[in-house]
Amino acid sequence: MAAPPLLTLQDIYLTFGGDPVLQGAELMVLPEETVCLVGRNGSGKSTLLKIAAGLIEHEDGDRFVRPGTTIRYLPQEPDLTGYDDTLSYVQEGLEDGDDPYRATYLLEQLGLTGDEDPAHLSGGESRRAALARILAPRPDVLLLDEPTNHLDLPTIEWLEQELKSLRRALVIISHDRRFLEKLSQATVWLDRGQTRRLNKGFAHFESWRDNIIDQEDRTQHKIDRKIVREEHWLRYGVSGRRKRNVRRLEMLHGLRKDKREHRKRMGNVNLQTSEGDASSKLVIEAKDITKSFDDLAVVQDFSVRIQRGDRIGIVGPNGAGKTTLLSMLTGGLKPDTGRVRMGTFLEIATMEQNRETLDPKWTVGQALTGDSGDQVDVQGTPRHVIGYMNDFLFTPDMVNTPITVLSGGERGRLMLARALAKTSNMLVLDEPTNDLDLETLDLLQEMLSDYAGTVLLVSHDRDFLDRVVTSVIASDEPGHWLDYAGGYSDMLSQRGAGVEDMTSARGHVTEKKKKPRKQPPKTGGAASNGGKTKLSFKDKYALENLPTEMDALNSQIVDLQKALGDPDLYSRDPEGFTMMSADLEAAEARLAAAEEEWLALELLREEVEGS
Repeated sequence: MAAPPLLTLQDIYLTFGGDPVLQGAELMVLPEETVCLVGRNGSGKSTLLKIAAGLIEHEDGDRFVRPGTTIRYLPQEPDLTGYDDTLSYVQEGLEDGDDPYRATYLLEQLGLTGDEDPAHLSGGESRRAALARILAPRPDVLLLDEPTNHLDLPTIEWLEQELKSLRRALVIISHDRRFLEKLSQATVWLDRGQTRRLNKGFAHFESWRDNIIDQEDRTQHKIDRKIVREEHWLRYGVSGRRKRNVRRLEMLHGLRKDKREHRKRMGNVNLQTSEGDASSKLVIEAKDITKSFDDLAVVQDFSVRIQRGDRIGIVGPNGAGKTTLLSMLTGGLKPDTGRVRMGTFLEIATMEQNRETLDPKWTVGQALTGDSGDQVDVQGTPRHVIGYMNDFLFTPDMVNTPITVLSGGERGRLMLARALAKTSNMLVLDEPTNDLDLETLDLLQEMLSDYAGTVLLVSHDRDFLDRVVTSVIASDEPGHWLDYAGGYSDMLSQRGAGVEDMTSARGHVTEKKKKPRKQPPKTGGAASNGGKTKLSFKDKYALENLPTEMDALNSQIVDLQKALGDPDLYSRDPEGFTMMSADLEAAEARLAAAEEEWLALELLREEVEGS
């Protein structure tokens, strides 16, 4: 006899005004079962997960938790305020009888020491600490909302193995196809407020969903045709039999009501590129290029030839230098040694990971038009900004929405809209899949596959890489990069190991014995610490003073966030709102740069002291 469910939601109803967010939604979680919860951005997945966690009260329906069941929830944006360090944050999640050593073990596995100040953590570090907190107690049910956000490939693949080993019930929301395929045993699809369950993993979901959509389209088409027939009868075929006429008229009213109340599916983003003239056959040639920052080697003696039509993926752990290498290859950053030769007739469109090109003073409309009227130049043809916004699922009333209030998914779509409007024969995309839902990822993949120009992209999404790229440039030992033919899976078969076996989450070489490479490493490069035996005075001064600078920047950021949190500020003082938003972005950028410099110096100090 099957064990009863640990957690059950039945006929859940919730509305925040307008159409119901959830309307008869259901969720059942069995012991040791992994369920993936999927749906479009804004469909209510996170809301349903919070109801399952007991954090949001539903308006109608039933929530049942089997007595004695423990549940832990991972939010998209963990809050670590009020804790002295990451270890105390993780340990507070432990209960009586839990192993206290597990908190330290998980932090180490996730690349943290436990001494980090929560006020100075990046988004990725906060996510790692939150994962350690919910994994440490070994609860019966884990509810994970986008657990792979801000994580690099080594950490994502470690997390997969850790979750598999837990033998606990899991409910996962994620846009990472490969992650869901490897873990899920059942799939719940949340669509227009209602749920459907497939008792198979995510690998079977998309064909099942498409069949449901096709059947729904056929049903709606039949209703439309029946309405046409009944309306024709109403005009031309009414007879003297009153009762029969009344029944048919009531049926017609019922059909019209069904059609009126039918909630249409959210539309798809309309992705089209504006391709320029063909570039030269040779697009980029890099020869023995090297780049270091304060004696920390990021790229050493790397060479590559990229030709027209190539689609190149760049992969590696956080801090390996993926964005630096991309910038060198496209001429944005000069190498210390070696040379980069660019082809002729190149027209480059870019999409940055950190969205820096979005002026915080802009509205959505200004970001698309370049603050020059109400027209967007798309494929050499002017289009009204409202029509182009609609292609990327922005409603007309968002034309004057400040970009500072957009969600991560909305900013991602806005950056795509800006990049794809430009005439180009080369696309440079840094983490283009961040915050995009599965349907938009599908369309982006199809667009890139059909693109006649050259594509360079940085991504942690293994499935997306397999579907799009023709070759992969992967980080090896610190500073070394190797080129592999094919997608991410092809790289694994050629390399004999994944990125996680080559480097730890902090970029160090692992102590674990490496599997033999199918491709020999580069030789002749300098050691990662440049052969230093001690820190320079400048290095020591920076190590001592950067923490003070970071504390000051963090205090400034907190004050600005508090001021911008006033809901009436924008209507009362739009200029002040804009200036504070710009100051906040600048302070966050300075803090990120200071943290990166401090981390590089700290790594260098450890290497020098350990040598």
